[in-house]
Amino acid sequence: MRDVIRSSDNQIVKKIRRVQDRKKCPELVYIEGVRIVEDCLKSGGVCDSLIISERKLDEGIKIASAFNIEDPRICVLDDRLFGKISETVNSQGIALICKCPQITNSIPLRGGKDIVCVLENVQDPGNVGTIIRMSDAFDFTAVIITKGTCDPFGSKALRASMGSAWHIPVVMFDDEGALFDQLERSGVCSLAMHLRGVPLPDVDIKFPAAFFIGNEGNGLSEYASSRCLQMVKIPMPGKAESLNAASAASVIGYELMRRL
Repeated sequence: MRDVIRSSDNQIVKKIRRVQDRKKCPELVYIEGVRIVEDCLKSGGVCDSLIISERKLDEGIKIASAFNIEDPRICVLDDRLFGKISETVNSQGIALICKCPQITNSIPLRGGKDIVCVLENVQDPGNVGTIIRMSDAFDFTAVIITKGTCDPFGSKALRASMGSAWHIPVVMFDDEGALFDQLERSGVCSLAMHLRGVPLPDVDIKFPAAFFIGNEGNGLSEYASSRCLQMVKIPMPGKAESLNAASAASVIGYELMRRL
């Protein structure tokens, strides 16, 4: 018979709350839901604690067994308490605290066959996670997060990435000038996604390449647009003015992968 945690004053519950606030505990992440928990563990995520609601105990134990999670790391909460800590509307009763994916501050170029996606001030965590997943699917070299973009390892972004955050390097640059300097030194062709750009089919793209996706409402900053070597746009013969950040990134990402 397993002990069931029923008090919000329990140290495990306090730890969950602390991890859910990324500023308080940046070395760990909290994710919730059967699929994303399994995707994370399959992708090499290191379990700190597997959290199971009482009603989902059997399913949680099966996950623990499948991924060799030892008893001390398994925490069972009563359903009421799990509902209080849950970040989803319809909780699946399974959550995980695990080590944050590795963050780097340099671009791990492969030697010419490189595509890098750069996010500038992208605010929607769903867009960020989806772009990380797309970049993983197309085997990009890295995703670069610049200052102003939302946390790529927040729970919503991680859910959208579906485990890809553990597959592809995520590089953080607070200084956008330093990023452009490094790209230029490495001979990387920088492309600004911009409504004033040249239609993508008409652009002769050189590799290695990095393409910049800007804020959902305002697009790229003038600084980033001016520093990029080329401005490109996706032809849109319909009436929509623009695509959202994740859709635009996926279109140009596929086109770059096709040309590589």
